[in-house]
Parts: sequence; C-alpha cells; structure tokens
Amino acid sequence: MILDSLKNSALYENVNPRMKKAFALIASTDWTKMEPGIHELDGKDIYVNVMERELKQKSDAKLEVHNEYIDIQVLVTGKEEAFGWSERKDLRMPQGGFDAEKDIQFFDDVPQTYYTLRPGQFTVLFPEDGHAPMVGEGTVRKIIVKVRK
Repeated sequence: MILDSLKNSALYENVNPRMKKAFALIASTDWTKMEPGIHELDGKDIYVNVMERELKQKSDAKLEVHNEYIDIQVLVTGKEEAFGWSERKDLRMPQGGFDAEKDIQFFDDVPQTYYTLRPGQFTVLFPEDGHAPMVGEGTVRKIIVKVRK
C-alpha cells in the first residue's frame, strides 16, 4: 500500500511497467467532467471507474482483494475518504469465493488499521493489500484506476 500526494507520483512510476502511463492519464484528465462509470484508458491494461457515492460506516465497508489489477485510488471531490487496510495473508474470513470475472473477493475481517485520503492525494493498493474503501461521511467523487499487474 502506498499513500502519497499526486505531486509525488513520479516516485512510483517504476513500480509496474504501466504505472507511468496511468499517472500521466490521471494528471491530464479533468475528472470532475467525466461521466461516472467505466472508461478504458489503455484497453483492459489500464481503465478507470469514475464514481460518485455516499461514504459508508466502518461496519459496512468490507475488505476486498484483487488478483489481476493494482488500484490507484484518487479522491476528486469531497473532504476525505478513509480506508481500512490489512495484509491479505492475514485475512481469514472470506465472504465467498474469488470472483475471477470481476477480479474481487470480499472478507469480513476487521481491518488492522485505517488511513485517510484527501483531495490531491492517491493510494496504490496491490494484490497483497486487503482494503476497505469508501469509509466516512458525505458524498465523494473518486476515481479508481485499474492497472493490470
């Protein structure tokens, strides 16, 4: 898991061969004007989910993991968004099997810790990271850039 300011994104461009392009697309797009939904940025290798959603209480936010994609999550509008986090290897309470088509599995475990994302910041979540996004109060606009690992 990485949490940093978008102005420092160049530090993480070599984490994955597609990260440089993903961060360039994040920086060059006005996310306040893009319609909510899924948009391909580089076919299925890099795509984005633009979301406008009401945040949840901690008890309603389930930890999730992915196998094929790295998430870059950016808060576009709203005061802040909290994330629960645990190492994937420590998750013991699956809600069901892994959905390979949607590249996701949910868990009922309690997160080890929480951290807060504010506008102008991003978090990178790898397949090794169990994460429970969308925690807090109010409505936010955010993007989740999916980068094939």
